[in-house]
Amino acid sequence: MDFSSGHGYLLIGGLILVGAGLLILSLIVNLRVAHSVRDDIRHREKLLEYYRNIFSQLGVIMIGIGVSLFIFFFQQNYQDQRRRETELQQVLAKLAARIARGGAVVGSLGEFDALLDDGGAYVGPELGGKNAAISAQGPELGKQVAEILLVERDVDVQAFEILNLSRDFESSFVVSEFDPTLWFNIVRDESDIKYATTQIALDYKDLLDAIGGEPIEVALANPEKQRRIKHEVLDIFYDADLLRQRSRRFLGRACWLFSNGRSFVKLAPVAEIEADAKSHQEWIDRSKPLLTQAKSGSGDCFKLLQFGQAN
Repeated sequence: MDFSSGHGYLLIGGLILVGAGLLILSLIVNLRVAHSVRDDIRHREKLLEYYRNIFSQLGVIMIGIGVSLFIFFFQQNYQDQRRRETELQQVLAKLAARIARGGAVVGSLGEFDALLDDGGAYVGPELGGKNAAISAQGPELGKQVAEILLVERDVDVQAFEILNLSRDFESSFVVSEFDPTLWFNIVRDESDIKYATTQIALDYKDLLDAIGGEPIEVALANPEKQRRIKHEVLDIFYDADLLRQRSRRFLGRACWLFSNGRSFVKLAPVAEIEADAKSHQEWIDRSKPLLTQAKSGSGDCFKLLQFGQAN
């Protein structure tokens, strides 16, 4: 029985009250015994003594059970609380480690930022994006491809595997107390990050296949190859944008949770972080005031995202 839920208190209180009532009843019966002795009514005296003894024994037993249960539940509740505190401390330590390592990994996203936001904030072509990442053709596309191939060597997309909180939470009590919407969004972001890193690796392979081992300028001189190369470049940009959006939201959320200390398990989702945005820049603009106020270590949570910082 759960002592903290209140049912244990009711049981213990009921037992003690019933026991106390029986003891009071035995005292009343004892007074009747005294009257019977004074009146020399022997048969009633024996009967009343029998009832008095039954009531008093039952009362003592009830109170004894109530006190024993109270001690048991108190010890159990204390142990559960200590276990919860220890588990929460371990989860916070793991959260801090993931934030620190995730911050180093997310720092490499600046390479993609420079490409994606060239000529203005990146917006996917399906939403009418028109910056250089979308519109580059001819020599500009060739320069873009060369830079994309350089980024492939600088950004280790597999390192983003560190952005995984669910495996730390799911083996603790946190998963049962955590807000369902926050939990769903964490898992969704983890899935999107894994999808994006897998797709980027495939996109790079497809881009190299489209180039066909020729110098970029030669490959672009072929209209059919240029069309394929442009298609693969757009695929890389789409998945790179997905990776940076989900990674920074994931890290910003984790930092915000950590900044609230042990009370993070009771937090409700905030729209500044959780609401979907049409572009990465829109999410950055919306979440910056909140993340700037949330502190982690020696800096704030927005600084941890390393957006707009030179590498």
